Amino acid sequence: MKIRIIAIGKIKDDYLKEGISAYLLKLKRYADVYVCEVMDSSIPDNPNQSEIEKAKNTEGERVLKILKPSDYVINLDLNKKEFNSEEFSSYLIKSLEKAGANLTFLIGGSYGLSDELKKRANDAISLSKMTFLHQMTRLVLLEQIYRAFKINAHEIYHK
Repeated sequence: MKIRIIAIGKIKDDYLKEGISAYLLKLKRYADVYVCEVMDSSIPDNPNQSEIEKAKNTEGERVLKILKPSDYVINLDLNKKEFNSEEFSSYLIKSLEKAGANLTFLIGGSYGLSDELKKRANDAISLSKMTFLHQMTRLVLLEQIYRAFKINAHEIYHK
């Protein structure tokens, strides 16, 4: 099983890098999980809507170059379905089955995903109605993927 997380932007904070590395290591037991970073677009302070859309479209084009037509893609989107941990575990396993054991999650940049990336996705989910730093979202997603595998394997994991 392979799970790829395509994330726009680089992780800047060491504490996030350490957490991400720790969960990637823990996940090796269950699946080949890796993060692919895509360069984000520079956006001026206080951008207008046109500047935001241009940046999202540029980032989207970069991601689309990486995706293959056969990739099963799940976007993270604040406005989509939320799961509790047990529901997400079931969803993840079913998604891996649909994907032929190769699954890609997309994490947008500061202003989200382009319309083209939203159209390209096979599905979209929300980790929470709360807004996280997009860099922190990687850590939260990895922790939930790890928790999902633990639940699926009927293994104890702290609550």
